[in-house]
Amino acid sequence: MTNAMRNSRIEKLHFNQVINQIRDLPALPAIVHDLMKNISPDETDIHVITRKVSMDQALSAKTLQFANSSFYGLQSKVTTIQQAITLIGVNAVRHVVTATALTAYFPPNNCAGFDFFALWRHSVATAVCARVLARHLHVNQDYAFTAGLLHDIGRLVLVTYFRSEYEAVIAYRNEHDCHWLIAEREVLGVDHVMAGDALAAHWNFSETIRHAIAGHHNPEQQTVRSLASIVHVADAIAHALDLSHLENDLVPPISHVAWVGLDLSADVYQQVFHETELLFDEVSRVLLTEK
Repeated sequence: MTNAMRNSRIEKLHFNQVINQIRDLPALPAIVHDLMKNISPDETDIHVITRKVSMDQALSAKTLQFANSSFYGLQSKVTTIQQAITLIGVNAVRHVVTATALTAYFPPNNCAGFDFFALWRHSVATAVCARVLARHLHVNQDYAFTAGLLHDIGRLVLVTYFRSEYEAVIAYRNEHDCHWLIAEREVLGVDHVMAGDALAAHWNFSETIRHAIAGHHNPEQQTVRSLASIVHVADAIAHALDLSHLENDLVPPISHVAWVGLDLSADVYQQVFHETELLFDEVSRVLLTEK
């Protein structure tokens, strides 16, 4: 049986099916919910976050490891969670908590042809690149990192809860050598952007992060230098650097509006490529390695 014949037997999903599945998901751990709903440090009770992280041995270890990594380049060793939050901020803790919680929340399954670890490597690479871009653009670096880390979360929803359907997406992509978004729309009638936005809404993520997830493949509909534009360009750069180590990875089309809107020189982009590669291994080692 050809892939085309197999795909023809897959009924397209109704978006309500995805919504209903998302509504049935268990709630996020309280600390993740608090950090993702209130993205501004002014809205976050630092003492509460410090206490909750300190009570979780695995989170504490990862947070301290992240704070002491070359990603932040601190001069002295950080030894307590309170010290870490004081020196590198609540947002750094958000990165650790989010990555730890979601990698556990969407564990690898037996979806044929889908590499969960490759997806997370790409997500971390996009996060690192988005943060580097944000620094050059003089916008909030931690918002950019969080949005980059979560931009493809909708793919985890689809592959976890619609496994057989997503196997057909993978087969279609392999046969037509196209991008994931195209394969999802052709086979499922629903794509990972729609699923990611719905999940972010269900989990009460901040509007800032929701807009970035919803617009990372279509940044033209948002403002110039929007967070969606930064994640869009970071996503393409991460694919170009092949940091996911995924066979037959493709660089998605880059929006001319987003690229020009960032208004960065060729020299700056060379720096972005170099810095992303330099920082990626250290960050992925901390965020994606079980402790």
